[in-house]
Amino acid sequence: MYRKLAIAIGVIMAAGAGALANGAMFVGPGPWITGNDTGGIFPYSPAIETTYKQIAENYCARWHRLSHVTSVHRVYGDYVSFVCIDKPTVIH
Repeated sequence: MYRKLAIAIGVIMAAGAGALANGAMFVGPGPWITGNDTGGIFPYSPAIETTYKQIAENYCARWHRLSHVTSVHRVYGDYVSFVCIDKPTVIH
């Protein structure tokens, strides 16, 4: 049983390493974003003051959705939160 588990873990790690070697990112357009298809958060820093809307937009574009920034706490290390909303022309 332990052998099967070790093989499974090895396969998963090899697949992840291969994806990273090819330039894939598991969490979207930046490694600091936490979220899913309904929205997310990422840490605020003064360096992203002019681009935080674009970061949220790029993240939601993965699911063909629009973004809406819901809060920006302009304290270093605090978070910018956003939601992903459906486009008016998309039918599920």
